[in-house]
Amino acid sequence: MTRRNSKDDPSRENDRIPRGLLVRLFVYLVAGHLFAAFLWLLFEVGASRQ
Repeated sequence: MTRRNSKDDPSRENDRIPRGLLVRLFVYLVAGHLFAAFLWLLFEVGASRQ
């Protein structure tokens, strides 16, 4: 019995997350954290001016 490579196995194709979805998820996570950091900075600057 020969063991097929997982890359050659068509049944394994559905188990993987598409690369485009992973890239989009990464971009959304980075953008969300940057937006949260910007809001935090606004509140810090606003609190220091009182």
